[in-house]
Amino acid sequence: MSDLLNPANLIVLAVIAVGMFFGLRRIAASTHGKSCCSDGTSGKKAKKVVVVDTDASHYPYSDELLIGGMSCDSCAQNVANALNALDGVWATVTYADHTARVRSKQPVDRGVLETAVKDAGYYVMTL
Repeated sequence: MSDLLNPANLIVLAVIAVGMFFGLRRIAASTHGKSCCSDGTSGKKAKKVVVVDTDASHYPYSDELLIGGMSCDSCAQNVANALNALDGVWATVTYADHTARVRSKQPVDRGVLETAVKDAGYYVMTL
C-alpha cells in the first residue's frame, strides 16, 4: 500500500484529475450550446462568405496576419468569413499555422483587417 502513495503516483493522479475536470467542463459547456467558436448566446455560426472571384491575378495586394485565439478549424473559418466579408478581399486562414493570408483588389489598411479579426472574437499577434 505504501508503494501506491509514493509522490510520483500522487502527481500522476493529480494530473489525471485535473484533465478529467477540464474535459468534463468542456463536455458540459458543449451540451449547453457553447463551443470554442461560440459563446452559446446566438446558437449560430458566423455567416459563411463565399468569394466568387478566386483568380489570384485580380488581387495585386497581399498581407499576412498571425491570428491568436483560434482553437480549431472552425475558428479559422470564422476568421476567414470575417475577412472575406470586407469588400474586394479574398482571405484564407490556416489553423495549423495560425496564419491568415489576405489578398485584396485595392490597398486595405491593416487596421481594418485587425478590426475584422477582433470583431470575430480573435486577435492579431505581432512578432
